[in-house]
Amino acid sequence: MRHARSTLVVLSLTVVLAVTAACGTLPGMRTAPAAVPIPTLPVAPARGPFVAAANPLAVAAGMAVLRRGGSAVDAAVAVQAVLGLVEPQSSGLGGGAFMMHFDAATGAVTAYDGRETAPASATARLFYEDGQPLAFGDAVLSGRSTGAPGVVAMLGLAQHDHGTLAWNSLFGDAEALARDGFIVSPRLAGMIAMPTGQARTRWAAAYFTRPDGQRYVAGDRLRNPAYAETLARISAGGAAAFYSGPIAEGIAATVAESPRPGGLTTADIAAYRPIERGALCRPYRVYVLCVPPPPSSGVALLQLLAMAERTPDIDRGPDSAAAWTAFAQLQRLMYADRNRYVGDPAFVGVPVAGLLDPDYVAGRAALAPGLTGAAPAGTPPGGVFRAPDATAEPAGTSHVVIVDAAGNAVSMTTTVESVFGSGRMSGGFFLNNQLTDFSFDPLRPDGGPAANAVAAGKRPRSSMSPVIILDRQGRLVGALGSPGGSSILAYNAKALIGVLDWGLPVQAAFDLPNLVAKGDGFGADTERFSAALAAALAARGIVLRPNASENSGLHGGLWRDGRWDGGADDRREGVAVWDPSPVSP
Repeated sequence: MRHARSTLVVLSLTVVLAVTAACGTLPGMRTAPAAVPIPTLPVAPARGPFVAAANPLAVAAGMAVLRRGGSAVDAAVAVQAVLGLVEPQSSGLGGGAFMMHFDAATGAVTAYDGRETAPASATARLFYEDGQPLAFGDAVLSGRSTGAPGVVAMLGLAQHDHGTLAWNSLFGDAEALARDGFIVSPRLAGMIAMPTGQARTRWAAAYFTRPDGQRYVAGDRLRNPAYAETLARISAGGAAAFYSGPIAEGIAATVAESPRPGGLTTADIAAYRPIERGALCRPYRVYVLCVPPPPSSGVALLQLLAMAERTPDIDRGPDSAAAWTAFAQLQRLMYADRNRYVGDPAFVGVPVAGLLDPDYVAGRAALAPGLTGAAPAGTPPGGVFRAPDATAEPAGTSHVVIVDAAGNAVSMTTTVESVFGSGRMSGGFFLNNQLTDFSFDPLRPDGGPAANAVAAGKRPRSSMSPVIILDRQGRLVGALGSPGGSSILAYNAKALIGVLDWGLPVQAAFDLPNLVAKGDGFGADTERFSAALAAALAARGIVLRPNASENSGLHGGLWRDGRWDGGADDRREGVAVWDPSPVSP
């Protein structure tokens, strides 16, 4: 299968490192305050095997590949194959992903875009009916919500570039689990038991109902022979086997079923191409952070952190109401800009450089203390003032971090969009509802075009923003990321500030309360804030309410003092495993 390689590098890692080496700090950057402990930078190069993911079975599959001498990307293939089986509510073969890859030999950081694409038949009013936008739930369950899946093609491209083991040797664990069965986890059981939505489609009902007529519960063994057959085809035929023949035909046929059939065809699926893009890297404190460029919202994460560097209250630490207030206000500014400007760069001009321009960032950060409600979008250099859109991003995502014995690293966020995607299944896996990540309204009342409007062949904007962390010499320091819909940006920023600004162990940073500020409100893990801190925030106008979006699932690690400080969000079922013993050649 052919693929696209983007020649546009927004600001290459080489340039970032050269500038920071010459200047020490860039305009507006703060040096670390003495009161904040900064993690020790790597002396010995970071090495695996290290895997952090949302299910122990997936982590075990990844570690097994690494123990055989496989690369980080080899292990990512195995981990995704298992996650699609044991955590189908979050990701799978029928979805998409963004991957960041660090090459230990060259220091190169690459972004792989496996975001789904709209079919050739899609129009700006894809989700309209009788002249009005569909209710969001109806759109999700429709065939119209499914785009051409991208994760298999993306993994195939990355494994071609960076794999060391044979492709057909990476699916054995997942095939065995599908054929012989796996034990349903409590979290999956909770999703299976949902009384409405995707868990109650006819496809989900057929899969999640036991022979006795009852739904599977935690502790039951669930088999999926159709998934084992799909994996066998992909293993034997490569990633291309997913995009033609029986697998693609099954996807297109399922999308074409009622209610509200979709327009995705086998030709659309065959035409899908992953994109290798230049990584978007920027300095942060004594580090360099690398994320995917648009249509990922990684630029918004970097903008938030750049504003945080210009906000002294952030340095007050995790027990400070002033720090959390500043964090919330900066989020409001970031989300306003992200929602206004970020979309598929093949269709809209995204002012990446303008959003990260030091003067623009400083001006935006200066607005934070005076905000009393939703922040307006700014006008960054090069920005075309587009209308705010009506994009909703529900729950159904997972994050994986892998480092191999040679020090190559993968940070990958992967998704089927909503819980169980569209609720439709083919070949033993759920199909994405990724097209509901587009704005349903192509135009707002002010008449401006939405950057994230639907168009044929377009990739919807994504909040997925997997992170690779380097030191100023370009050496690997760590990697992290999270699911969470549009709240991903807040979760990743919280974790990065917790680890890099506040000097917390990775697990402690992940376990911090979540605070998400979009528009007028403040969603939070209210039970994780102490009564005193919640009261102090309320006195500052930050009245916490339960978080209405998908909760975090942070996974990752930091290389500290010659060992991995790993973490797996305690809100999920994942683990982080490091094995320092020698790897078999």
